[in-house]
Amino acid sequence: MLQIKLKRSTIGCKEDQIATVKSLGLRKVGQVVTQPDNPCTRGKIAKVAHLVEVTEA
Repeated sequence: MLQIKLKRSTIGCKEDQIATVKSLGLRKVGQVVTQPDNPCTRGKIAKVAHLVEVTEA
């Protein structure tokens, strides 16, 4: 499992990046969610790596 924390706001980001952050279950800066460690989740994280912080859970 991966713990994903939204570190930066999505204001000013491209629409597809905003949609990716929402699909990860993140809404507010500082919010932490747990997602399974699979290629789909890893791809989403790679797309918004500059906005999130990832730790192994």
